[in-house]
Amino acid sequence: MAALKYAGLDDTDSDEELPPGWEERTTKDGWVYYANHLEERTQWDHPKSGKRKRVAGDLPYGWEQETDENGQVYFVDHINKRTTYLDPRLAFTVEDNPLKPNAKQKYDGNTTAMEVLQGRDMSGKVIIITGANAGIGFETAKSLALHGAHVILACRNMVKANEAVKSILEEWHKAKVEAMTLDLASLRSVREFAEAYKSKNIPIHVLICNAGIFGAYWELTEDGLESVFQANHLGHFYLIQLLKDVLCRSAPARVVVLSSEGHRFTEIFDNSGKLDFNQLSPPKKDFWPMLAYNRAKLCGLLLSSELNRRLSPHGVTSNAVHPGNLIYTSLHRSYWGYTLLFALFRPFTKSLQQGAATSVYCACAPELEGLGGMYFNNCCRCSPSAEAENETTAKALWELSEKLIQERVGSPSK
Repeated sequence: MAALKYAGLDDTDSDEELPPGWEERTTKDGWVYYANHLEERTQWDHPKSGKRKRVAGDLPYGWEQETDENGQVYFVDHINKRTTYLDPRLAFTVEDNPLKPNAKQKYDGNTTAMEVLQGRDMSGKVIIITGANAGIGFETAKSLALHGAHVILACRNMVKANEAVKSILEEWHKAKVEAMTLDLASLRSVREFAEAYKSKNIPIHVLICNAGIFGAYWELTEDGLESVFQANHLGHFYLIQLLKDVLCRSAPARVVVLSSEGHRFTEIFDNSGKLDFNQLSPPKKDFWPMLAYNRAKLCGLLLSSELNRRLSPHGVTSNAVHPGNLIYTSLHRSYWGYTLLFALFRPFTKSLQQGAATSVYCACAPELEGLGGMYFNNCCRCSPSAEAENETTAKALWELSEKLIQERVGSPSK
């Protein structure tokens, strides 16, 4: 190999089958050469076509490039515990090659988070995911961590959060993943989380507002607000306010807010057309679990769009996503009736990996760099309800959220 030179190499693909006794290998710089084991020699040219090529792009998740004592490049598959001298990127067919995308829709409702991340290297990216100890949040965290991201699981239950961290590390011991305490139903806890995070002096490239409450009984938080509204919306709003300076310093940065198609089946106005706080945080006699959830998810869409209007000039974009209908998670287990409903529909709904796909897509898709204020379902942009696109409503909700926090803890950004 020492006699081979890089000068004049033709960066073209050659997909012809190799003759018997030949093997395709890769240098540390991605240049492909061919080893003839029968004659014990190597060459740059493909033995049939005479073409030369270079492999580009990120290694698939779980793969790492190493060099042996002879300077020979080899590849380690940490997930399946094996090594090979064959670059795994050479396994792509022409249609699957990420450098040659076809004209078909790239992702759909069957796509998993792992498939969205196939071939991507998220090393150097720091990502916070709320409610990541189980369900869709866990699959989101695991998928991103296995692709090299530094993932922080921001969770209320630290026992379950640490178990989730352990599970990810058992799958890949080099994963950068940790857990931090965050209870979105407590403004004090949100503030303590933000202070602890800032003390780390690390960036935030992606904040995924995943945590939420569904099907809960009426309950007031320690801050005197209805728990579904505070855990799903106001807690995330306050978290973003406290971390927005870090997000701006980390630009380009992204915020992903989990919403729901249920946002279409509710309103948050009184009879005069003004934002109605009593609908957002209703008294016990007016509380309906599904209606409270739908309203909170409408708030999520409005939060995302207003956040994007305010922070996109500073390099921080925000998009909202619908993960899927009736996905079987721990979200619904506070009420037996919903548990039964979700169990009945379980064979016909998305898996947790499929449910995490749209969040992951909005977190890392190169084509979304610098783009926000949109709503995604099945990894594709779609139109939300007319109310979710109302800028006046979004601004009014933002101002109300600031007022609610200021009344309890002072300035929302402190």
